[in-house]
This record gives sequence, structure tokens and C-alpha cells, in this order.
Amino acid sequence: MFDLDRWQEIWITITRNKMRSFLTAFGVFWGIFMLVVMAGAGYGMQNSIISGFDGFAVNSAFFFTNRTSEAYKGFRKGRSWDFQNEDLSILKSQVKELQYISPMLLGGRRDNNTVRQDKYGSFHIKGLHYNYTKIDPLDILKGRFINEIDLEERRKVCVIGKKVYEDMFDVDENPIGQLIKVNGIYYSIIGVVEPVVTNVNIGGNNREAIILPYTVMQQTYNRGDVIDCIAITAYSNIPISDVEEKVKSILKQKHSIAPNDNQAVDDFNAEKMFKMISNVFTGVNVLIWIVGLGTLISGVVGVSNIMMVTVRERTKEIGIRRALGAKPLSILVQIMNESLLLTSLAGFFGLAAGVGLLSLVDMALGEQEKGQGFFLHPQIPFSMAVTAAVILLASGIIAGIIPSLRALQVKAIDAIREE
Repeated sequence: MFDLDRWQEIWITITRNKMRSFLTAFGVFWGIFMLVVMAGAGYGMQNSIISGFDGFAVNSAFFFTNRTSEAYKGFRKGRSWDFQNEDLSILKSQVKELQYISPMLLGGRRDNNTVRQDKYGSFHIKGLHYNYTKIDPLDILKGRFINEIDLEERRKVCVIGKKVYEDMFDVDENPIGQLIKVNGIYYSIIGVVEPVVTNVNIGGNNREAIILPYTVMQQTYNRGDVIDCIAITAYSNIPISDVEEKVKSILKQKHSIAPNDNQAVDDFNAEKMFKMISNVFTGVNVLIWIVGLGTLISGVVGVSNIMMVTVRERTKEIGIRRALGAKPLSILVQIMNESLLLTSLAGFFGLAAGVGLLSLVDMALGEQEKGQGFFLHPQIPFSMAVTAAVILLASGIIAGIIPSLRALQVKAIDAIREE
């Protein structure tokens, strides 16, 4: 005779178990999904920021003058002073760790300081040495950069940034050899450049700059032998931080500044900046893993709980199998396999969904200029995907340990009692 109530009870039990399994599996899915998405977002931010420093000489430093904070050798506190051309030769001879040294003059940016025919523009004016591109690289789009002869002969030539070219010339017009008027003085254009590095702009973005030989700028601006900034790079096997204090000490001694005056020589240490950025992203990645693993662990606990419920509901089945001579290992393997299957399937679907979402975001962002935009290629490394897969498998095994031990405690007499 058909027992409707019995079949309804069976159907409710099956439905309840499926829903419980689905919700538990979703917890694992969501945990690994969030871990992948957050890690991908973190790597995207890191790629975007680091790409803006791509090519920059990490082992470099820039030195600027500041007012003195100590009275010394008859000079009063608060004295203004300047770097001079002679400082370059002194540093070259006394600091053997230096690979490149470049003086800089910064002319600022005034309204309509640049004129060409009927076009006007406001751009940064810089005086540089040909060694400067070894520190802050520039892509030569047209012509050439400043050379040694330009410096020695004080040629009235200039190199313009890409934005200057776009604003002051027509499309496809050749600027090489043409004249441009900067602060009332004409210069012949010898090259067009674009900065490789976008996140470091000493004296303004080189894309919007007009670059003169520093000796020419000293002469035309009546600056004598004054230098605004000294840029240096140490050899690759020598940390610039080890050279930094030595350079400061020499400059202080040369200009009669107190050795303990920490204000007079200001500097920008690229090595320290890169280390700070690296430490920040290390902390971000650690936080992402903590949050992601916490979410994943909650899902694994759910898997363990549902396997405990499963063992309790299958007490009769397990007890009968034990009475018929089933070995403990076979029961252990059965429970572990179910736990591993539930965790790994849900986890791998979460991993695939996370990677798929990051790929869609990457395609949506399209091609971006370096350093422009908040994310750049938000993808997780292959090593992280492998690590996530290993964590999933280990989680599935761990989730099945306690339920499996519980199953081994079931005896044949329990099956009779269940009956």
C-alpha cells in the first residue's frame, strides 16, 4: 500500500539535506571567490602604482638646498645657500660609489612663457645634464637629447615634451630645427621626448617641460654657477642610503654648514620610497589573505558540521556496515571523500568565478597608460592559484577528519537501536 506520509517525509529529508549541502558549499565558494577577487584587486593596485615607476633608477637620490638651522663658523642661523658647479667635481672625486651625477635647474612654470608663431603655452622649464636620462629615463620620440657638446658650447637648443609638441605644433609637423621662444629667448628644437616614469616628477612632468642644457640655462637666466638640485645614482651593488649621508657631509663641509644641521640639505631618496611602497603592499596582501582565509575557514567549518550531521543521520547504515565486517578504513575513506568532494567542487568553482571576474574587469579597463588609472591587469599570479588549490584540498581533508572519527565510533548495536 502506498504510504503518502512516508514519501513526503523522505522528500522533505532529501530536500533539506540538499539545501543544507548547497548553503555549506556556497560558503566555501564565497570564501575562495572573495580571496581571489580581493587578491586580484590588490595586485591590480600594485601593478598600477609600480608601473608608474617603471625604468626609474631605484638606487638614486635628489638633493636640494634649504635654510640652515644652526649657526656655524660665523654664519647666522637661517642662512640661504646654493649648490655650485664646483660641487659636482668635488662629489665625483670624493664619492667613488657614484655611477652618475646630474645637475638640475628648475625654471618654474609661468603663464604663456612659451611662444611659437600664433600659439602660446605655459610649460615647465628645466636645465639638465645629458646624464639625467640614466636616472629618470625619457623616450626619444623625435630627434635626440642633449649631448656633451651642447653643454660645453652652450648651444641654444632645447628638447620639448610630447605635450609641448602637441600644443605648439600641428599634427605630423616636424619640430626638429624649428625655433621656439621661451621666456623671451629663442631656442632651436633638437628633440621630442616622453617620460618613461609617470609617478616621479622632479620640477614638473617632463611631458609638459622644455629642457635646456643646464649651462645654457645658467647663462640665459643669469644664474652664474648656481644649481638647484643634484641628482645622483650609485652603482647597483651599493645602496644609495649608504652614500646619502656621505654626500650630505661633503656638501655641508664645502659650504660651511654645521655637521649636525639636518635641515640645510634636503633630499629625496628613491630607494626609501620604493621600500615604503613595497612594505605597504606587503601589508595589504597579508590583510587580504587574513580576510580571505577567515571567510574560507567559516565555509570549511560549515562543511565539517554538515558532515557531522550526515554521520549522525547515517548511523544505522554505518553500524550495519560495521556489523557486516566493513573495515574502519573504508568508512573513513567514504566520509573523507564526501567532504573532499564537497569542498573541492565548491572551491574550484569559486576559484574559476573569481579569475573569470578579474579577466572581465581587465578587458573592461582595456589598455591604459602606465601610472594612469587605479587598476592595471588585476589578475592573480599562477603561484597564488596553485596555493589556493592546495588550500582547498587541505581544507576538504581537515573538514572530514572530525566527522570521520565520529563515524568510526559507531557500533553495530547503534544500528539496532536506530531501527
